[in-house]
Amino acid sequence: MSSRLEAEHLYKVFGRRQKEAVERLRQGADREELRADGTTAAVIDASFTVEPGQIFVVMGLSGSGKSTLLRMLNGLLEPTAGHVRFDGQDLTALGARELREVRSKKISMVFQHFALFPHRSVRENAAYGLEVQGVPRAEREKRAGEALALCGLAGWEKSWPDELSGGMQQRVGLARALATDADLLLMDESFSALDPLIRRDMQDQLLELQKTLKKTIVFITHDLNEAMRLGDRIAVMRDGRIAQIGSAEDILMRPADDYVASFTQDVDRSRVLTAGAVMDTAVRGDEAGCHCETATPDTPFVELCAISARLTHPVAVLDEQRELVGVVPRQRLLGFLGEGAGETTPCDSPRDKGGQVIADA
Repeated sequence: MSSRLEAEHLYKVFGRRQKEAVERLRQGADREELRADGTTAAVIDASFTVEPGQIFVVMGLSGSGKSTLLRMLNGLLEPTAGHVRFDGQDLTALGARELREVRSKKISMVFQHFALFPHRSVRENAAYGLEVQGVPRAEREKRAGEALALCGLAGWEKSWPDELSGGMQQRVGLARALATDADLLLMDESFSALDPLIRRDMQDQLLELQKTLKKTIVFITHDLNEAMRLGDRIAVMRDGRIAQIGSAEDILMRPADDYVASFTQDVDRSRVLTAGAVMDTAVRGDEAGCHCETATPDTPFVELCAISARLTHPVAVLDEQRELVGVVPRQRLLGFLGEGAGETTPCDSPRDKGGQVIADA
């Protein structure tokens, strides 16, 4: 299966002598050296692929280059060097008219600040991308209504944007992107302006939609917990460069450097890790003869803790063929919780009324 989206050695430089600046960067110059000469390197040698149906999250602090990178993916910003390929087509080789055609039909964008037209109804806002495409009114209203229903806004079609909460307005923005049936969604800090509870609801909404729509999504965020929750793969950016690409477990358990490791210090590991990430694999494949409660490599950490609390021995982890691939002792679970292990967790050993441990792993 070929990649849906490919970024190949992308650079974006603002200021004087941009091509010369790219060559200096390739030869080892850093951002500060270029800045002293009045040149800003926003993105430096960024390469990655995104597979069909995957949520690829790009995260980093303000100024890391993530939003600039996103805007090169649909041609809103022209790369100083490098290539962007979408379904095998080199977008960096297209003219302005061809790029507009791609953006109107194949790539949709969901912005941070809703970008709704206050003088248009919810349905009209959701149908705007189809209107730009020249889709007849009856069809675009039908497709907009379907997209709004998917986003939980059935019954709100005739309302005005100022009658909606912030979370509902963002749902309209998402519905507008979905109505065009674009193959690729670019989401730039789309939930960052929302209150924490509403933000969590929008994350739930996106994950639920993704189960059925299976869109290819590039999602930008500065929040690692959000990245860990949403991303099938995550790219961590620092000073214009991609410091590491991997799954949530890769970045949490195997950070590429101290910078990436510093990001993971405050992450709730119990919401990210699975049995496959924490199990001890130094076991034999014929030891799965027990008929007690077991786990799979994909069993979430919290569920694994609950299983461990019910057993008097390590949890056996079995693959699809019911072969033993690892075990998880309770103390190992506590160890992976790090500093949180001292708090009350589902991994705590069962105790009798006198506080004595009933069974220890």
